[in-house]
Amino acid sequence: MRTRLYAIMEWVGDVFWAVPALLSLAGVLLAELALRTEAPGIGPLPPALVFADDVSGARNLLGIIAGSAITVASTIFSITIAALSLTSGQMGPRLLRNFLRDTGNKWALGLFLLTFAYCLELQRGMGAPDTATVPHLGLTLAVGLALLCTATLAWFVQHVASGINVETVIGFVQQELMAACERLTLDEPAPGGLQLAGLPPPGAPVRGAATGYLRAIDHDLLADWAAERDATLSVLARPGDFLHPAARIAEVRPSHLAADAAAAMQSAMILGPRPAAAQDLEFAVRQLVEVAVRALSPGINDPFTAIAVLDRLGAALCALAGRHLPPAVLLRQDVVVLYRRGTSYAGLCDAMFHMIRQAGAAHAAVLIRMIEVIDEALDVETDPSRREHLLRHVRLALVAGQSGIGDAAGRRDLDRRATAVLVTS
Repeated sequence: MRTRLYAIMEWVGDVFWAVPALLSLAGVLLAELALRTEAPGIGPLPPALVFADDVSGARNLLGIIAGSAITVASTIFSITIAALSLTSGQMGPRLLRNFLRDTGNKWALGLFLLTFAYCLELQRGMGAPDTATVPHLGLTLAVGLALLCTATLAWFVQHVASGINVETVIGFVQQELMAACERLTLDEPAPGGLQLAGLPPPGAPVRGAATGYLRAIDHDLLADWAAERDATLSVLARPGDFLHPAARIAEVRPSHLAADAAAAMQSAMILGPRPAAAQDLEFAVRQLVEVAVRALSPGINDPFTAIAVLDRLGAALCALAGRHLPPAVLLRQDVVVLYRRGTSYAGLCDAMFHMIRQAGAAHAAVLIRMIEVIDEALDVETDPSRREHLLRHVRLALVAGQSGIGDAAGRRDLDRRATAVLVTS
């Protein structure tokens, strides 16, 4: 259940219109509250808070505020679309998700829509022209909302200007990566140190019936299902995989439970049109790598951005030191009931460095910084198998630089730096 709730929260965060729509509804409710509060016995407001003496003036004031609010809301929407277009062209379309999840953009647009809806509802609640009354308290609140919108507009311009900065975007993705490292790894090893050694025993195939990216899967639910039936389930699909109808998503033993296992898998999986970070540790890594690879393309040729990405990846590796990846098996009453595929440390390092090394093979500064980042991770990582994976990427970077760097001095610097890491480690 917790897995499904987190996946739903992840989906809600990707929905840009949710917050503006809720704030628009809040504007209608706030106007109704202001009208009902304006009881006949309420005392007169101070003269400084009276903005209209008659119904005509009140309607004109509300019309001006509503018209201005919806006009600026359109401007905010246009600015957001322009920022999205710039980000898509320079840093990759998959990073649009980070702008859509930006709460500042949502609340800025939503505040103007709230003000617009509030003014319209307040006008309607004033009554017919012959019986209308001036809602002085409601008008005061409308002017207050207008002033708040003015301040929000100034803040929004600064927010968007800083938000499209590549360092800001990289930092935002790094925060998501660090949160995923904290959420999807363990403080202590799995019970009994159980990890998947070799392949699980074969079983009857369980095939999917839907198409989409696997955003999340409730392994605990599947483990409980298998334990209740004295079965063993091998889950072949992992978050981030693209599934299609008839794809083999699992294997089950005994074989006569294949149909029931398919139904259980369908209820435990959440699919979507794009991957998500709910359970996929490599998701944020791929986003950062995409920024670096685009920066190293001939059309952009910006090695400094690639170096900034490597710095963030190094921080993630250092954060993983001493933490443990989820076990490849789940137990119920000390019996293995579920095998699952997950992210390995070797796979995570490959996702971090392979594409950047290939794209930056001609840039000595990028490869040297990659080796330095790996050296920083080696300084805090004590697991021998993990250290060997890191050293493998040092060797790969050295080989790539020796064949790709045209500058002899750059090759010597790379060789000196890589040799120092390999010798001391």
